[in-house]
Amino acid sequence: HGVEQSYETAVEWYRRAADQGDAKAQYNLGVCYQNGHHGVEQNGDLAVEWFRRAADQDYADAQCNLGECYYNGHGVEQSYETAVEWYRRAANQDDAVAQCNLGHCYSNGHGVEQSYEVAVEWYRRAADQGHAKAQCNLGVCYFKGLGVEQSYEIAVEWYRRAADQGSANAQHSLGECYYDGQGVEQNYNLAVEWYRRSADQGHANAQFNLGGCYYDGHGVEQNYDLA
Repeated sequence: HGVEQSYETAVEWYRRAADQGDAKAQYNLGVCYQNGHHGVEQNGDLAVEWFRRAADQDYADAQCNLGECYYNGHGVEQSYETAVEWYRRAANQDDAVAQCNLGHCYSNGHGVEQSYEVAVEWYRRAADQGHAKAQCNLGVCYFKGLGVEQSYEIAVEWYRRAADQGSANAQHSLGECYYDGQGVEQNYNLAVEWYRRSADQGHANAQFNLGGCYYDGHGVEQNYDLA
């Protein structure tokens, strides 16, 4: 944008703004340290330090990332409880990633009392914002009847929304629905199509199922070599 691209210069300006209390710059600097990008060495401790400074200013992205640091024990002592605290602060600001992460915590009982019903609430809030992982997870909840009344049809709706965004897990699940005729009319051709899209992204189960389709000649011409 009118200047020669220089990551080192970008980081220097982030740092100047961050030192003056700019929350977005503090967050960006934290991301640089977290990933070891843009001319800085990866440093989990410094990433946490900058995320915390931005998070304390109620910067939602930083609160979410700080929660992830606590969840995974990156740069801090691992703590599901503290992760949930930061996820919740970001989620209450409508941060979709944090809402999905909070749903995952409730689904698995990490840092909170396990509750599929509450997990579904948070997945839904993120899914309604277009968050693909939350849409897929909500699909799983409907498919298995976890925290909601079981419905293959609604599961398929959510799988499809996530699959259309490129979610490999959702593409695989949608392929299974077409293969087994759950929530949709059985269609081996569409099963293969969705398995293939997922498999092309490296999804192991989709690759296995696609091999099975070639072996059995379901939705494709039988081919033992490709199976």
